[in-house]
Amino acid sequence: MRTGRFSDLAGASIVAGAQSAWDMLLEEEHNKHITTSCGDLDKILGGGISCKEVTEIGGIPGIGKTQLGIQLAINVQIPFDYGGLGGKAIYIDTEGSFMAERVFQVAEGCIEDMLKLNVSQLKDLETLKEKMHPNTFLANIFYFRACSYTEQIAVINHLEKFVSEHKDVRIVVIDSVTFHFRQDFDDMALRTRLLSGMASKLMKLAKQFSLAVVILNQVTMKFTDGSFQLTLALEK
Repeated sequence: MRTGRFSDLAGASIVAGAQSAWDMLLEEEHNKHITTSCGDLDKILGGGISCKEVTEIGGIPGIGKTQLGIQLAINVQIPFDYGGLGGKAIYIDTEGSFMAERVFQVAEGCIEDMLKLNVSQLKDLETLKEKMHPNTFLANIFYFRACSYTEQIAVINHLEKFVSEHKDVRIVVIDSVTFHFRQDFDDMALRTRLLSGMASKLMKLAKQFSLAVVILNQVTMKFTDGSFQLTLALEK
């Protein structure tokens, strides 16, 4: 009897959460985006990095993945009046490539761009200059350094609680997601389970808190159909 009652409750919960396709379309149309500061890339992405979704970006070493991650952590803080989300960022660094000095420079560039684009429309230019200081941008980035895959998993497991306590967080950047899983990991089945579990938690986090999750990843060569092709690291 207990099992039957539990099944009925679970079924009722699922039915109660039903959503029409029309509602889904409206939700997608009103979904917020974070600009990458590159018009062409924003266009490809349908307006920028989408909230409520997990976006994976891959590339060879040195191509600028960390630069893009830092740019997004800055751009998410652009005020609503300038087309931004006015939010904060979480940056999970697995490779030690995050540099505060570089973040400061990117913040300076972002502020300069905002002033140039809007100077003719601003009535309170001096007030904006006082508020938009690079130090403020840096203070709104929560940085986590994960030195092993266990630390990375621990941080991701802690994200739901952390974001619930910092509801103005609008983006989580992981740079890079597979770095620790590519080194000295002999149990492939365990690795697959850990990565799948991590992906599920990140997707749930994005939906639950209406934020963007960006995972940066390396690419590797894979032999497919008689030739070598570039593919995301650890991709099946």
